[in-house]
Amino acid sequence: MKKCSVFFFVFALFALPFCTSTKKVATAEPLKLTYASALHPIIMSNCSPCHIPPKGNKKAYDNYANVKSDIDEIITRIQKDPSEKGFMPFKHAKLPDSTIQVFVQWKADGSIEK
Repeated sequence: MKKCSVFFFVFALFALPFCTSTKKVATAEPLKLTYASALHPIIMSNCSPCHIPPKGNKKAYDNYANVKSDIDEIITRIQKDPSEKGFMPFKHAKLPDSTIQVFVQWKADGSIEK
């Protein structure tokens, strides 16, 4: 009986560390930002009235197509210092870096609409 217990102890000590599951742990892919959920609310609150119809007299950014086509220019302008020519949002404080990063990340994620 004693030999049997020693055998199982030695077996467990050496064999069990090499046992692994064949199932792979699923890694969650980070959620990608979309125009509808991430950019539209920022644009509506920070680019109004200039880029929001009907009062806006600039290119409308209340729609996906226009924002997608101009995203490089938008990022360039919101990253400028308020004293630089072309800074946006005009007549407003500079957007926080975290808000600017939403635009950058949206572009990096593939400019998803919804």
